[in-house]
Amino acid sequence: MLIRIIYLSLDPYVRGRMNQAKSYAPSLEIGAVMVGGTVGKVVQSNHSGFVKGDIVEGMLGWQEYAISDGRGLRKIDPQVAPISTALGVLGMPGLTAYFGLLEVANPKPGETIVISGAAGAVGSVAGQIAKIKGCRVVGIAGSDAKINYLVGELGFDAAFNYRSVENYYEVLNEICPDGIDAYFDNVGGTITDAAFRLLKPKARVAICGQISQYNLEEPEMGPRLLLHLLVKQARAEGFLVFQFAERYPEALRQLTQWLKEGKLKYREDIVDGIGNAPSAFIAMLQGRNMGKQLVKLAVP
Repeated sequence: MLIRIIYLSLDPYVRGRMNQAKSYAPSLEIGAVMVGGTVGKVVQSNHSGFVKGDIVEGMLGWQEYAISDGRGLRKIDPQVAPISTALGVLGMPGLTAYFGLLEVANPKPGETIVISGAAGAVGSVAGQIAKIKGCRVVGIAGSDAKINYLVGELGFDAAFNYRSVENYYEVLNEICPDGIDAYFDNVGGTITDAAFRLLKPKARVAICGQISQYNLEEPEMGPRLLLHLLVKQARAEGFLVFQFAERYPEALRQLTQWLKEGKLKYREDIVDGIGNAPSAFIAMLQGRNMGKQLVKLAVP
């Protein structure tokens, strides 16, 4: 089938695919189509399972049109929510937040949950799910506008702008005087160093991303953190959303229900035209987006 791409998703993990280091997915080759999630419309089909006009989501990459044999595609119902949400709150970012928080961070009512990169596509959903589960939620983000969004619109209990403070530990200690029960880590680096110092006994750390490290030419020097896990009997676990693939339908049903009930809100940062994808990708890695970063390639 021939698919016209309507929305292209820009995600931090793609930066890792541009390195030659061995990882969970193969590196991008020079001259290959940049990897990326997409939502598009079928404009011609020789596939028995898809017809002209179907809206589909899949990893079709940075291109305006794509040919697909149907593998890896899912149909999107435009009546459920705007089709762009299939790349955000009702797509991979939402699934990542859902499983990373509920299965890895394992929050319990009344606990204090800290989320770095909290205004991004994953962090913002993770924080709202933690609130749904009865937790006290603290967010870390990179602008006053993002802090106002987290507390004023998404219902976070507290948040701070890491760009406007010098000592992350002091600020976190003030906001979390009793310590941190679970930390959802999207950024790594010195922010995560500070959070580790405040972990409570039996705390959980869900390592979702390390965006502060992706563009480093030389590794940062940092403290040795494993002692905190030892003395607090805490657990740090990295995860990839794909390990929960068999449970995607369950999670999407729950996320959709929360969205319809108004318990989940989302924001999209959209630029127009594939020519603007590179600059928007760089801006996202620098933390200049709010919510899900998308590129609009065509009119739905």
